[in-house]
Amino acid sequence: MRKKLVCILTLVSLAVTLLAGCKGKDDMIEITLNEVAHSVFYAPMYVAFEEGYFEDEGLKVNLVNGLGADKTMTAVLSGECEIGFMGAEASIYVYNQGAEDYVINFAQLTQRAGNFLVSRDINEEFTWDNVKGKTIIGGRKGGMPQMVFEYILKKQGIDPSNDLDIVQNIDFGLTSQAFAAGQGDYTMEFEPAATALELEGAGKVVASLGVESGKVPYTAFSARKSYIEKNPEIIQKFTNALQRGMEYVNTHTPEEISKAISGQFQETDKETLTKLVTRYYEQDTWKDNLVFEEESLTLLQDILEEAGELQKRVPYEDVITIKYAKEAVKK
Repeated sequence: MRKKLVCILTLVSLAVTLLAGCKGKDDMIEITLNEVAHSVFYAPMYVAFEEGYFEDEGLKVNLVNGLGADKTMTAVLSGECEIGFMGAEASIYVYNQGAEDYVINFAQLTQRAGNFLVSRDINEEFTWDNVKGKTIIGGRKGGMPQMVFEYILKKQGIDPSNDLDIVQNIDFGLTSQAFAAGQGDYTMEFEPAATALELEGAGKVVASLGVESGKVPYTAFSARKSYIEKNPEIIQKFTNALQRGMEYVNTHTPEEISKAISGQFQETDKETLTKLVTRYYEQDTWKDNLVFEEESLTLLQDILEEAGELQKRVPYEDVITIKYAKEAVKK
């Protein structure tokens, strides 16, 4: 009788545990995050996914690849997603267009450009003068990849309009394929596309645009003003998880980081993934916190202005909030 009672109590206990577990899952807050691209460049975010940091905060985050800042911003504005991850220049454009429910950046992830210049000539001894008179597959007009590239060219004394031909009509996700098919002398690629071209023998990485440009606020997380006002606790939870991902990449080796994010890049072998992470790790790609400083926005607007893409300067306090990033650091 005692054994039977123990069995019954054990089964009841197990049932309660299972029900509690199911309730926990039901209580998760589900949101959609639209990312500008899927790249090792964004390793801290993928660590937050793979290490369960979002779940620890009670969030179920669905990740969607927007394939370009213009498309990601459209998804944010239309309500297709709650949070967008892209270059902060997109939020400046929206603000200057007079949108009432404009987009606010609440966490900066990367502090350098994340793309690399790939040459078709695998034996090239590269200097920036080599690009003169050549054709380069660039980025969309008004997008961060293109504007930072032009910023670098000007620093090197090269006129982007007259000294070379920059192709800007190829879709963001198709540039490496176009290059592999024979178009252009150079292409600008994020990882893993840059290394994939090297492994195919289609080209060679000859310059890091992140190193050449210096520190710039390249990508940030943002949401509509109304969403942040109505859901401050979700933004804080999301930022808390990101900060843990940031701390992870700043306290672990490239080997450990690549292992942590491997679930996001299952098509990439361990050795190659470690190589990709190392490239970003060694150029000081990631901040140690998510605070988007005022001087960073000033630099970004300088770059936009130089590129002829800025109608007027936007107030820092309107398009940036540091409240959530600062709270995440304290946690």
